Amino acid sequence: MPSKSTAKPRACPLCGNPRDEAFKPFCSRGCRDRDLLGWFGESYRVPVDQPADGTADTDNFTDE
Repeated sequence: MPSKSTAKPRACPLCGNPRDEAFKPFCSRGCRDRDLLGWFGESYRVPVDQPADGTADTDNFTDE
């Protein structure tokens, strides 16, 4: 197992700079806040292929 002195420092997931332990896993407060704003603004989404269940306005069901 490699020692901590030989391990490569991990990079910030947003900008790639070396991360700071105070803002782990980010390098700064700016990157941390930018990531949080991405969550609040719904920038991070998981695509889902879900069949219509009739509850949305765009679900058009006809009686047959």
